Amino acid sequence: MRVEIWSDIACPWCYIGKARFEQGLADFAHRDAVEVVHRSFELDPNRPKGDTAPVIDMLAQKYGRTVDEARAMEQHVAENARAEGLGYRTEGRDHGNTFDIHRLLHLARARGRQDELLTLAYRANFAEERSVFDPEVLLALAVEAGLDEAEARAVLADGTAYAEDVRADEREAAELGATGVPFFVLDRRYGVSGGQPAEVFTQALEQAWGDRAPLTAVTSGADSCGPDGCEVPQVKGDV
Repeated sequence: MRVEIWSDIACPWCYIGKARFEQGLADFAHRDAVEVVHRSFELDPNRPKGDTAPVIDMLAQKYGRTVDEARAMEQHVAENARAEGLGYRTEGRDHGNTFDIHRLLHLARARGRQDELLTLAYRANFAEERSVFDPEVLLALAVEAGLDEAEARAVLADGTAYAEDVRADEREAAELGATGVPFFVLDRRYGVSGGQPAEVFTQALEQAWGDRAPLTAVTSGADSCGPDGCEVPQVKGDV
């Protein structure tokens, strides 16, 4: 069975959803027969390369909230992340264009190190004092994930390298009806949207393993991120 996961490194619910999916997969009896492929989805594709901004400021501007309300939004996400055993910094993170990260993840897939790089990039972006929008930080993560430094550096220097692979993933997401991430497709039979609880993923894997139905959305309404932003938790004072 193949599970394809559309996500973006800038998406906190993708970070959380990955952990929940992996727990759901661990509880699936046929987990050793499951191939996981990570696919590209940019939440902010029109943002110029190199144009970064503090996450708190970006959230306040995007949603028309105060800085304090934006901090409360981040705290809500942090609580969900920490409940899964994940680190999460609510201050000091940057937001920017993720196209180069996706290109490098395609190189990592070709070299059998995709999950390793994605895990490190999520950790750097959400839990550590490292900006994944710094090319040197991204290169260091690639090497840490087991990629050849010279090859990774060459890919980062050549903006066309793996660019079409990223675009193909994004076109396919649109064809499948994905409007936000994380979006999980199980053996092209079932689609699961959002950072669902682990048991939902286990149930979906069991259904997909036993069924041969066309692609069906088995659940919706979970926290996710789309081009217009991530799900906005209600904070004190909302109506």
